[in-house]
Order: sequence, then structure tokens, then C-alpha cells
Amino acid sequence: MLTVNAYAAPSATEDLVPTTIERRDVGPHDVLIDIKFAGICHSDIHTVRGEWGPQSYPLAPGHEIAGIVSEVGSAVTKHAVGDRVGVGCMVNSCGECANCQAGEEQYCLKGNTGTYGAVDRDGTITQGGYSTHVVVTEDFVVTIPEGIELDAAAPLLCAGITTYSPLRHWGAGPGKKVAVVGLGGLGHMAVKIAHAMGAHVTVLSQSLKKQEDGLRLGADEYFATSDSGTFETLAGTFDLIVNTVSAKINVDEYLSLLALDGALVNVGAPAEPLSLNAFSLIAGRHSFAGSMIGGIRETQEMLDFCAEHKLGAEIEVIPASQINEAYERVLASDVRYRFVIDASTLS
Repeated sequence: MLTVNAYAAPSATEDLVPTTIERRDVGPHDVLIDIKFAGICHSDIHTVRGEWGPQSYPLAPGHEIAGIVSEVGSAVTKHAVGDRVGVGCMVNSCGECANCQAGEEQYCLKGNTGTYGAVDRDGTITQGGYSTHVVVTEDFVVTIPEGIELDAAAPLLCAGITTYSPLRHWGAGPGKKVAVVGLGGLGHMAVKIAHAMGAHVTVLSQSLKKQEDGLRLGADEYFATSDSGTFETLAGTFDLIVNTVSAKINVDEYLSLLALDGALVNVGAPAEPLSLNAFSLIAGRHSFAGSMIGGIRETQEMLDFCAEHKLGAEIEVIPASQINEAYERVLASDVRYRFVIDASTLS
């Protein structure tokens, strides 16, 4: 076992603190990664605070991991010492079900193994990227191409793939009108990626305070949803709406913005149930759908796409000592647009 430095939550109600955690020995198919950067995702906060269900503590979160391979197992063929690599929201799956066989491990019928807070194959609880090292089976490690700095690449392992996957699945591209609800950690990547795919991109945000940013990141238009006139002006406009916010929305209002056969896709996960009127779907042959992350193959595709188009997350790099402050700033929407922990400050 390898003992490494980390930041972890002792309980659902306490601040994260410096500690040490154990990493398993490198097995034949494992890769040991020297973590350089780890992004802070809103879901880290939900999880460590027990808002998405009870957890085992202490718990080190973090599923946006970028680093360098420092050791490989004897049977590893996909990665070598010195490679620039990343780890996202999952570190294993059954590998046998229809979804895994189709390269959609995120939808493993037996449940994928989350990067933290999940039961690992040896029965221990997985610990995440707020640490100096991690050991992951090679099949769940992706290559970070040259052309993307490791710090800007880290959030792509969640925010990037979470938005790339629905944009790709629902055919964002030239001739398509795409709306992005919310301009936060997820939303800003959705705008960048949809623009790079060639779609006409509109941001729908509570206010116009981030309008200048939205247009700079690639949006063609920007509207405030707090203005009731927005829903009248844009009625029947969009082929695809990607909702990135975790707050409850009026689903019927947003469905009214769809063109014929349009889809409203939720990637944000509000704590409260969402409801809708069936006629909001029937009247325009509309779809209301959800999307999680992507599989490993699609995550690699996303990273290659981002490298080709020179896309990275907009980040603020912080030392580990500022993690708790960063959590409060995330909750206050005071970040543009992703905090990234410099893992060297954990040593």
C-alpha cells in the first residue's frame, strides 16, 4: 500500500482537512499517476456534505484529475511512464454488460465505480483526486493530448465530457440552434464546445451579468431568463437546449423554446423533483431527456476534439489550503469558471 497526502472531509458537516490516505499497490493492469491538478466540481460539495446520500468518512473528493504516469503494471499496454493522463468520474465498471460492451461504461447496468465514495473492487471506498497520487486500472485512464495544459485540462474530465456527450449525441453542429442554460463550470464548456462544433449558440442565464463572457466564449446570443419576454421572443427556436444548472427550473417554459422535434437535456442534477405538463411534449414532438458523463472512448474523443480546437476550461488555480474557501465561492457562484487545485501544495 502507498500512503499519500490528501485533503478529505471528516464528516458531512466539517471542513475538509489535510490528511493521508492509502492507495493500493500497482497491479498488473494498474497505472500510478502523480497528480498535478484536480478540479473542484459542484458535485464534490453535494457528495461530501451528504446531500446525495450518506457517505463513508473521511472522504477525499475529486474526479477531475490530470497528472503524469509514474509507474505502470506489468501487463499495461495503453500507457507508459511519463505520459500525460487524466481520470474522470469513474474508475471501473463490470465490463461485461451490454452498455459496457458498447463503450458506455457510465451507464453500466451493474453500476460504475465512482472515482470517490464508491465501493472499489477490493471492498474499500474509493478516494478521489484531492491527493498527490492515485492508482487506476489502465482502461479508465485517458490520454491528455499535447496542446492542452494540464491545469486547464483537469475540468474537461467532468465539465468537458458532461457537456460534450449530449451535444454530440443530439447532433449539435452547423445549421443547428443550441441553447445553454447557465454559464457556470458546465455551461461555459458547453458554449465553447457547441461553438467549436459549428452550432449557433445562445446562453440563457438568470441575468446579463456574464453576457460579455458568454459572447467571448463563443455564444452568438445571450438572454436573461428573469425577463419574461425572453420566453416569448425565443418560443419555438432551438433544436437542442442543454440545461447545466442544478436549481429547479420551470420545465414547461423551457420546452416552449424548442422547435419541432427539439430536445431539452438535463445535465444538472437538482435535489428537487422536476415536473412537466405532457402537452409541452406532445404539441411539438419534443423530448425531455437526461445525460450523464461519457464513456472512456467518448472522453478520449472529447479531449482530442478540445486539443484540435484549442479548448480548455477557464480556471482559477488555488493551493489546497483554499479548498474550503473555494467551496463557499462555488456556492455563491463566485468563480469564473472552475477552481483547480495545484496538487503540489498537498506535499
